Order: sequence, then structure tokens, then C-alpha cells
Amino acid sequence: MPQMNKGGKFIFGRSVIRGDGGVQIPPQAVEEYGITGEGKVYLFTGSKSTGGFCVTRKGLLGPSKLGHILAELPGLEGYALGPGEFIRYKGRAYCWADISPEGRLVLTPGMLDLLRLEPGMELLSIRSSDIAFTMGAKGPLVERSEAYTGEIPVF
Repeated sequence: MPQMNKGGKFIFGRSVIRGDGGVQIPPQAVEEYGITGEGKVYLFTGSKSTGGFCVTRKGLLGPSKLGHILAELPGLEGYALGPGEFIRYKGRAYCWADISPEGRLVLTPGMLDLLRLEPGMELLSIRSSDIAFTMGAKGPLVERSEAYTGEIPVF
């Protein structure tokens, strides 16, 4: 999996949004973030430049410097909101979703609308921090990946 330029972001691969809204998280991201270990993940809207969404789990987000998000959104922290039901907080929208042991999650039509995504789109899986990774839909990094001559696996 490439680091497309020296000092640049690390790319785990590309994931295609399937017709049923299914998205397969690249295995290396699944392993590195232990993302399937809790059976649920938190999704939140990506940056304005990259779009898409970021993925994390309670065990990573809770003890982090962003743990206050869960403390201030108890419906999110305790999974009391319905799966895929976004709640807005400080400029971003957050929800939770089930994830399979293999790293597959399903984005409902409502989730796709809010995230401005649609079946058939490719998302670039990008290491963002030690708390979350990004499934980016647009922007300079996605454009550079399209011009990249090396191999970026597609899931």
C-alpha cells in the first residue's frame, strides 16, 4: 500500500460503494485500527476538501483528546441513536454503524445522502491519525491517487 509522496499520507486502498451501500474497509486499516473488535464503529463527516467520512471506534475515540465528543453526545456514546442516525456537533455530523468481523459496513440511503455519496463511487482509505482513518471521496489526495502509477488495491 503506497505512501504516494515522501512525507505524504499513507493510503490503505480504495473501496467501492456497492449497490446495497456496502463498503469493504481495506484489511490493513481493519487490522491497524482494530476496527471490527467492538462490532460497531463511529462515522463522522470528512473534511470539506476530502469529503467522505472518517471511521473510528469507542476504544480509540473515548480515551483520546476527542473523547469529549462522546461525553457530550450520550446518545452516540451509548448507541442509543439508531444506526446511521447522524447527530450534528461542532460543524460535523456523527453516527454509529455496525461493522462485520471482515470489515464491511453498510451505508443506508440516508447516510449516503448526508455524506453526498452514491453507489459506484470509490473511496480512498487514508491514514488520518491514531484515532481514525478517512474514507475520502474527493480532493487533491484523491486526484493524486488517480494519477499514481503504482498499485493501489481496490476492495
